[in-house]
Amino acid sequence: MKLSDIDYKLLKALDSVLSEQSFERAAQRLHLTQSAISQRIKALESQVGQPLLIRSQPLMPTELGQQLLGHYQRVVQLETELVNQLNVDETRVQALPLAINADSLASWLIPALTPTLQQQRVEMNLYVEDESRTWQRMRSGEVLACVTSHATPVAGSDSHFLGYMEYLCVATPDFVQRFFPKGVNRDSLSHAPGMSFDQHDDMHIQFLLEHFSLSPGQYPCHTVRSSEAFMELALASGAYSLNSSLQVAKHLDDGSLINLTPSLQVRVPLYWHHWQLAGKLMKQLSEQIRSYTQDCLPQQ
Repeated sequence: MKLSDIDYKLLKALDSVLSEQSFERAAQRLHLTQSAISQRIKALESQVGQPLLIRSQPLMPTELGQQLLGHYQRVVQLETELVNQLNVDETRVQALPLAINADSLASWLIPALTPTLQQQRVEMNLYVEDESRTWQRMRSGEVLACVTSHATPVAGSDSHFLGYMEYLCVATPDFVQRFFPKGVNRDSLSHAPGMSFDQHDDMHIQFLLEHFSLSPGQYPCHTVRSSEAFMELALASGAYSLNSSLQVAKHLDDGSLINLTPSLQVRVPLYWHHWQLAGKLMKQLSEQIRSYTQDCLPQQ
């Protein structure tokens, strides 16, 4: 079959079900019945001759479903831009689904997005994942762009190096006095509570394994799914943590946090991936992000 044969109303139903993670909520969003949503997806699957939706928890697209969703997202973006150019008095809000890592969101992303937010009518949908997993949102067709640690882009997208996110191992003076009176070493780290973001975050694990020969289970470690909470817990002397240098700079300056391992840091390369045919808005946004990060992220 040809792409021109695809009924975009059917693709819209598939996109809505995956975005809402519910047939019922997708039906409400499109002002249809739940049965009508199911029928549209079945019709689309019949049209392409194979399943497009894995009915699991969470709902997932198949490989072909991912490709069709990526195509649909780009078509919607281009269509919205065209409508805005043709109908000045009826400007549409442009959807801007992005996948971003929590530390970038908590530090440089919002300032980088500010010109677009002030100049354009956009509706952001931010998917927050570990930087090693955000690219999967691109691959699944759920987002138009992502910040990721993967250099190689998904087929049909471009990749641009943004810089390095640097992480420092920090704690409060009170925490240091309690757990590291004789310094930071394998023995003291085996008793001091640290922090990881979630089950996919292996930064803390790799840091202790590489530099102190400590394996998971040999030390206490909180799981805290928020960059802001990471900072708050560290400042409350509840743990030491690997935090981005952008977030801890002022606390290091005022002495509320101490760099525990000045000779050791973690550097994570960040890349901006975006679909090649995502339209004028994405081109503008990409230029702003690349320009902004050149000044705030180390380039070497």
